[in-house]
Amino acid sequence: MIISRQLTRLSLAGVLAAVNVAASAQPNEATADIRRTSFGVPHIRADNERGLGYGIGYAYAQDNLCLLANEIVTVNGERSRYFGPTQLTVEERENQVSDVFFTWLNTPQAVAACWQAQTLPVRELVEGYVAGFNRSLKETRAKGLPPQCQGEWVRDITTQDLVKLTRRLLVEGGVGQFAEALAGASPPQAGAAQVGPPASFQVASTRLQRFALDRGSNAVAVGSERSFNGRGMLLANPHFPWVGGMRFYQMHLTIPGQLDVMGAALPGLPMINIGFNQHLAWTHTVDSSKHFTLYRLQLDPKDPTRYLLDGNSLPMTRQTVTVKAKTADGQVQPMTREVYSSRFGPVVQWPGKLDWDSQFAYSLRDANLENDRVLQQWYSMNRATSLGQLQASVHKIQGIPWVNTLAADDQGQTLYMNLSVVPNVNAAKLAACSDPRAGLQMIVLDGSRSECAWDVDPQAVQPGIYAAADLPQLLRKDFVQHANDSAWMVNPAQPLTGFSPLISQQEQPLGLRSRFALERLQALAKGRIGAADLQRMVLDDEVYLAGLVMPDMLQLCASGQGTDAQQLTAVCSSLKAWDRRANLDSGIGFVHFQNLMQALQESPDAWRVGFDPQDPQHTPRGLRVDEPQVAETIRGAMLASLEQTAKMGLNEHSRWGDIQVASSGGQQTPIHGGPGTLGVYNAIQSVPRSDGRLEVVSGTSYLQVVTFDEKGPHAQGLLAFSLSSDPQSKHSRDQTEAFSRKKLSVLPFTQQQIEADPQYRVERISEGDGR
Repeated sequence: MIISRQLTRLSLAGVLAAVNVAASAQPNEATADIRRTSFGVPHIRADNERGLGYGIGYAYAQDNLCLLANEIVTVNGERSRYFGPTQLTVEERENQVSDVFFTWLNTPQAVAACWQAQTLPVRELVEGYVAGFNRSLKETRAKGLPPQCQGEWVRDITTQDLVKLTRRLLVEGGVGQFAEALAGASPPQAGAAQVGPPASFQVASTRLQRFALDRGSNAVAVGSERSFNGRGMLLANPHFPWVGGMRFYQMHLTIPGQLDVMGAALPGLPMINIGFNQHLAWTHTVDSSKHFTLYRLQLDPKDPTRYLLDGNSLPMTRQTVTVKAKTADGQVQPMTREVYSSRFGPVVQWPGKLDWDSQFAYSLRDANLENDRVLQQWYSMNRATSLGQLQASVHKIQGIPWVNTLAADDQGQTLYMNLSVVPNVNAAKLAACSDPRAGLQMIVLDGSRSECAWDVDPQAVQPGIYAAADLPQLLRKDFVQHANDSAWMVNPAQPLTGFSPLISQQEQPLGLRSRFALERLQALAKGRIGAADLQRMVLDDEVYLAGLVMPDMLQLCASGQGTDAQQLTAVCSSLKAWDRRANLDSGIGFVHFQNLMQALQESPDAWRVGFDPQDPQHTPRGLRVDEPQVAETIRGAMLASLEQTAKMGLNEHSRWGDIQVASSGGQQTPIHGGPGTLGVYNAIQSVPRSDGRLEVVSGTSYLQVVTFDEKGPHAQGLLAFSLSSDPQSKHSRDQTEAFSRKKLSVLPFTQQQIEADPQYRVERISEGDGR
């Protein structure tokens, strides 16, 4: 039943009263009100968790049915069966590799154990979600499924499917990055063909390096000492993929008297991941902590499938993974693969990095494989009524997988927590059990000694991880901020130091987005910070790195360019004219600047002032353009950039909005923002297209700015890629256009705000109606 604003208050009351009477006859059936406002945002209200989940699943299927159906096929390891083994997933992973990995990850035993560990409210949310999604699927199927998901692979979902989606989310920061290495691992001279060809490992290596970029984030929480009204404020600016299984969904969830929370959630999750309620707002940023370690196994000289532990030869366990794959003639045939594991975890093989030969092999232990608490964790955060309650829930449950948490409340407090699931390996054990030449980018421990296993702290919820009390956290009344660096400089007034390198590393160069945020916040120190100030941090599109190097770059331009002067004058002119921002109307100088900085990444000595751990906010900076080698590198990069932009069809009149776009339904929207590696707070990742343009694939996703007064929260925000992934939906690009115009909208939270929305409509659904 759909009720629009055209109904009078009297008739609306009568209809709802009649529906309430009818609903009361079936008290055990899930019932929910889905109230839609501008941009189609659903505000879902129900009397209990099952009803709430029912409404969430139904609404999500209305907007993203094909997306979730595709992800269900993925996490069930069925892509090869329906689409062929050599086709690629959204993440550019071969289907056969993806299928082997997820069949290994989501065994019936692991899924059942995870489901049994869920609390009753979480189970009811999930069960309701399944029922609601399936009802919407049935209704859509009767009308005709969208073209992008017509096929036998689209089916009713189950609670097990949503558990598998959750487990996929958990390992995104660990073994999920090693799917090719797990699926392709085989003993030396075994004669078995590797699943993943060398090219797939090149893609995997790029994906691993881009993990923090594609799933990065900015966050600022401002407290009473700095906010305009003495209450808390929060900027949430997660940078997540614009397509696929990590695409946020915007919604508002209400159980009267128990729950009232608004924000964004990942596909298949019946709760808010990032959002706000009556008393507090919170967000997450991908952390720099380690969530897995590798173990180098000393192999038995007689058998490469046995390894030595404390002098004893132990057999690796073997798990036969069977995947069904469609052949060229359309037949479906089984494909088997053996996955080997030590007591530390699965064996992974990465050619040239983690080789399995007659002497060594490598196992990977992912702490989040045992984390069955993540859904309970987020639901507890949704229900928190104070900052202290939120913090206490994370201490108790320890379910946050691989992100930091920043929060602010209506009392003017701010909180930073790096309370994710981290292997318990202290600095002493790391020194005794790892090769220092390997560095700290990827932790490799000695798998031949049991003393190198993770320590067990009885205060930790899960064996082998750090207890919450031993992880970085900071409560302040001025501000905390984070942009994917370590916990060290969350607030320079109170550096967080002394932690295991697996948790947080100090005295390391800060990322440019962190330096930008600290500079902005300190520049505002003389006055109070308002919501507009937080919005401008993102929407100003300042390229922070330009301020550090452009004076030297232009000095080089002014010094003469020798025999290449005529060609390089065009680059120098465009750099001088560029506004040093990533706005839609920013000139081609921004493209040249990106190319020059990419070339200089290979020249670590190009900085005029190197990094100083005593001054991390202002170093490194400047370019040594007076050094002939640095000058020559820049000139060479200028010539290369001229050639590249010409191939892209660009000229001196090109603007950034002509180049970087988001496509949906055959239409393109110009997108501002740029690479976070350049210090663009509005970090946007885009990839080249065949027509010379750049297609946005990740970056600013759900954006919210929340303030509080005596009546509660006031929020503005948007979902940059829009609510629906269906190109035919009217909500597939409406918020994208608003983002392109830098226009945030009020997020209606109270009943009065919701009903006053010009696009307000309400639909009541019940399981009885569905049948």
